[in-house]
Amino acid sequence: MLISDIEIKPNHSYLLMCNHFSFLDGILAYYLCNKSIWGKNTMQSMHIMILKKQLQKNKWLKYCGSFSVDPGKRSIMESFEHAADILSQPGNLLLFYPQGKLESSQIRKIIFEDGIKEIVPRIKGNCQLIWSSNIIEFFESTKPSIYYNLLDCATNKEFDFEKLKQRVNLHHNKAIEKNFRFTDERI
Repeated sequence: MLISDIEIKPNHSYLLMCNHFSFLDGILAYYLCNKSIWGKNTMQSMHIMILKKQLQKNKWLKYCGSFSVDPGKRSIMESFEHAADILSQPGNLLLFYPQGKLESSQIRKIIFEDGIKEIVPRIKGNCQLIWSSNIIEFFESTKPSIYYNLLDCATNKEFDFEKLKQRVNLHHNKAIEKNFRFTDERI
């Protein structure tokens, strides 16, 4: 497992956004947090926003700090408020998958749903926004290599949804080029 570290800001909360490609993403993110954020004595607790139908199928996830969001329902605003309240406390981390669904880790464009645009402006205090392009590759091995490609996306004070999407997609494509060995794609 290889982690490209970034500077973790002290006395902040942390919004960790990752590409969503597997049910195991939460475990992968927990490992990342343990090595990169907890290890720097800045993170105190971890919370995960997941789809309501996933929480209903996997009730044990609520014991891991998970809470639900139900897109298209009136309760979604309550979930956004809850997420912002979590992120208003220094030391809290919220794991968030802005795609809102599972997709291949090899996709070239991350499509953001609007949830992050609703949550970040509601945060009181300082919150560091972090992206991680998590990429798994086997190459010649029977065991996969996991590459965590971190990007510091500034703080909630400098938040710009359009710029965030552009920066993340540029970073994600560079991570793919860096971590995959593939033939140059010509159109």
